[in-house]
Amino acid sequence: MKEINRAYYEAYDDRYKQVHGQALQWFSEEPSPIVAEIISEFALAPTANMLEVGCGEGRDAGYLLAQGYDVLATDVSGEAVAFCKSKFPDHRDRFAVLNCVTDKIDRQFAFIYAVAVLHMLVLDEDRNGFYRFIADHIKPDGIALIGTMGDGSFELRSDISTAFDLQERTHGETGKTLKVAGTSCRAVNFSTFEQELARNGLVIVKQGVTAVEPDFPQMMYAVVKRESAVS
Repeated sequence: MKEINRAYYEAYDDRYKQVHGQALQWFSEEPSPIVAEIISEFALAPTANMLEVGCGEGRDAGYLLAQGYDVLATDVSGEAVAFCKSKFPDHRDRFAVLNCVTDKIDRQFAFIYAVAVLHMLVLDEDRNGFYRFIADHIKPDGIALIGTMGDGSFELRSDISTAFDLQERTHGETGKTLKVAGTSCRAVNFSTFEQELARNGLVIVKQGVTAVEPDFPQMMYAVVKRESAVS
């Protein structure tokens, strides 16, 4: 295997390039129902500033921006961000490259959501970096939604040394077999999830299992606040 000078969790940048190069999109365009549900349940107004961590191909950001919400949509993948800028030309300035493990923004947000991002982070130090980013960038009275692959009971961890290796995967929309980067995955159970959140200063206000069809038939989630906001 050739030496890779990028973090393993950046392998999705390769996958997006491999898929987009064939004039295809990897994920569906259906917005994640849990995002709209949480916005409604917690009465978040369109004027509330929102941050998406891991916007991918714009499934959720595109929907919210079209509804008039104040969203900054970010992704570690430059390919994903360029794709979104092209796909949503009226909102080009709302998409930006961001590494949520290592970067910071000089703003805080009323609502942060990260759907299907956390499970890409395998190492504890990277997961802790993700949680600290969330805690640092929520307003004192704000909330964050974190959705991650799993049903809350099982745990698994991929070999990060193979994240960039080509694997055969089925393209959901067309059924074509494509060779794409394998990427990375770590699923944890609810007990581990809760421990990770607590040690990074985040308090759960709601949790459960949902689905983001057709891409993620099972996804555990938590709505969290900063510990200082509920103490």
